Amino acid sequence: MYDMPSEIDVRAEGALRIITLNRPDDLNAVNDSLHVGLARLWQRLTDDASARAAVITGSGKAFSAGGDFAYLAELAEDAALRAKTIRDGREIVLGMARCRIPVIAAVNGPAVGLGCSLVALSDIVFIAPDAFLADPHVQVGLVAADGGPLTWPLHISLLLAKEYALTGTRIRAQRAVELGLANHVADDPFAAAVECAKKIMELPQQAVESTKRVLNIHLERAVLASLDYALSAEHQSFVTEDFRAIVSKLNAGKN
Repeated sequence: MYDMPSEIDVRAEGALRIITLNRPDDLNAVNDSLHVGLARLWQRLTDDASARAAVITGSGKAFSAGGDFAYLAELAEDAALRAKTIRDGREIVLGMARCRIPVIAAVNGPAVGLGCSLVALSDIVFIAPDAFLADPHVQVGLVAADGGPLTWPLHISLLLAKEYALTGTRIRAQRAVELGLANHVADDPFAAAVECAKKIMELPQQAVESTKRVLNIHLERAVLASLDYALSAEHQSFVTEDFRAIVSKLNAGKN
């Protein structure tokens, strides 16, 4: 559906759209195809007049393990790919902030890096008891242009946002709820997310969508204040010696 790459499965259940990150053998780590698909997805959801709500989850054991190490290595060497990735990152962030319909995250496992960002940009979040959030951009030598630092200060204190962004510390499920980074811990987050989506779809459509927009104007304004600087800084960090050395070591360890 929506002419997505195989790494993203979108199916319709009536007016509900189920979005599944679909690289289970790689813990749904983000490669170029998945990144491109995410950049296109949100406008297509908005343009789908029959869609009323969406649930996003991961296939297999993870929500998303973050950037695929091989993809990160390509970014270090390919200037054209870096430029495209930065453009697509902007589309992912603003596309989610502006998406017409409510997006409910079912965090079935670790949500790391961009996976963590997708959770932060969702409207309601259900998280499995053993799942966690983490933004390790800095740990791999990158600026988190599409990561937690963009949105976390709206959810949690600035001090805590700094701690988690600068250290990459894992935020366990119950702690995420306590902080306001997730709504509920659920043994079956997907079922809980679908139930929530169906309740929302029973409500008057214009009221739901306009109320979401009222709330997300705050999100969009905050994102726009820092997004261009963050993307420029991340673009620079892709070519630093620190990033190249860390990615080389990560790929060597994987092999």
